Amino acid sequence: MKVILQENVDNLGYVGDILDVADGYARNFLLPRKKAAEANPRNVKALEHAKRVTGHKAKQVEEGMKGEAEKLSGVSLTFEVKAGKDGKLFGSITSKDIEERLLADGFEVDRRKIQLGQPLKELGTSAVAIKLFREISAQISVTLVKQGGDEAAAKNEDSESAEENESTETPDSDTESSQT
Repeated sequence: MKVILQENVDNLGYVGDILDVADGYARNFLLPRKKAAEANPRNVKALEHAKRVTGHKAKQVEEGMKGEAEKLSGVSLTFEVKAGKDGKLFGSITSKDIEERLLADGFEVDRRKIQLGQPLKELGTSAVAIKLFREISAQISVTLVKQGGDEAAAKNEDSESAEENESTETPDSDTESSQT
């Protein structure tokens, strides 16, 4: 008996496949459990129509994802993170962190589509792939910089110059106090 599979069936086939199976297998297992429908001309035409509609929708989604991939390709994210002297992070940047930052920038991306093999644990720039649809993916740049790195250096310079000013002013203040 010829049947059209309505569900994926292990060791048999996938949705939409037209197969020739034993009559008893079709009548006793596939048809009662709605895993398949009889392959009569009406059902075959309905299947062909459904495939055309699905194909058309898939093309529209693919075109939309290509535009989204172009927009995402220009994105560069910068994270200020706490790190040790050797550039190792005290934590890590995960796909969830990247998803939240992209959402804040106006891009809605599911974190499962972010192709991050391991969480980022070192300072520097990394290229991260985002798989949007079938073969469509985008590359974004993720930069990790030390939190307060530039600010800390500026504070150290300010404190050193302040210490120098205090040491030069101290003898002057002593002379003024001794004169009075």
